Amino acid sequence: MIRSLALTRLAALLLLLLPAALVPLSPALAGDPAAGRAKAAACKTCHGLDGVARIPIAPHIAGESEVYLETQLKAFRSGKRTHEIMSVIAKDLSDADISDLAAWYASIAFTVQMPE
Repeated sequence: MIRSLALTRLAALLLLLLPAALVPLSPALAGDPAAGRAKAAACKTCHGLDGVARIPIAPHIAGESEVYLETQLKAFRSGKRTHEIMSVIAKDLSDADISDLAAWYASIAFTVQMPE
C-alpha cells in the first residue's frame, strides 16, 4: 500500500515535469559568440570588449548568464527597463543581435581572487 502510494506520487511528479522536458531549447540560447564579439564593438566603450567595465556607471558583464543578459537587453529595448544610454542603444537591436551579444559576454571566463 505504501509502495503503491509512493509510485503514484512519483508518477504524478513526472507528469508535472514532463512538459518542461518537452519544451525545445529557447532560441534565446542559440546565440553565436563569434558574431557577438563582432557586434560588441558598439559596447566596448562602456563595457569593454572583454566585459570589464571601462566607466564607473557601467556594470561588468563578462561571464554573466546568457539568459540574464538577454533578458536585460530585451527589457531595455522594450522600455520595461530604462537607462539614458542603454535604452537608446538597445532599441535598434534585433533578437539575433541580442542573442549573439549575450552569447559573447556569457562565454567570457571571469574569475575573482580573494585577498589572503
